[in-house]
Amino acid sequence: MILAIDTSAGTSVALLDEDGTVIAERSTPDTRRHAEVIGPFLAEVLAAAPDVRGSLTAVAAGIGPGPFTGLRVGLAAARVLALGLGIPVLGVPSHEAVALRLLVAGEVAGRFAVVTDARRREVAVTVYIAALPIPAEAEPAHLVERLAFAPAPGLTVHEVAEIPAAWLARAAQARSAAGASFSDAAPLYLRAPDVTLAAPKRVSA
Repeated sequence: MILAIDTSAGTSVALLDEDGTVIAERSTPDTRRHAEVIGPFLAEVLAAAPDVRGSLTAVAAGIGPGPFTGLRVGLAAARVLALGLGIPVLGVPSHEAVALRLLVAGEVAGRFAVVTDARRREVAVTVYIAALPIPAEAEPAHLVERLAFAPAPGLTVHEVAEIPAAWLARAAQARSAAGASFSDAAPLYLRAPDVTLAAPKRVSA
């Protein structure tokens, strides 16, 4: 089994069997309550499989793009679970989950973009080329001012409010089956955190 966690937009958690069947999943598009809901979501999802401790082989973690606060909640939860169970964390770009879902459903062809709200009147955009088993990234995730976002002619745009954890898990499974590499689960912020360390002030005698 594989557990998937994404908090790059809302909060989404899913537990899948090795054949991609969803055992349990919980999600909310709320972008302000990641820390409040991640614990209960994980408890409910893991309770759906009594033998999860012996059967869970990996934790797929959505690495973003996303805001600093949201991403660190999901990544921290993924790392703690993986450490406790002695299994790896598989870092997967969050937009890849949406891209894979669109491709499998036959909703896209050629070049298409996955878009999520980046706040501050900006959107996070990743452009893909339709390809299976793994969507081919044509333009890495980048920020664009929402009002200035004008897709190129022929580029299909799909904006989503949350990342489906079940498809994040399937993206991880597709990467494993294809022998593709995973990221080191480092968060993809696209912008610096709001809070930064300041140089200490000197106190004169």
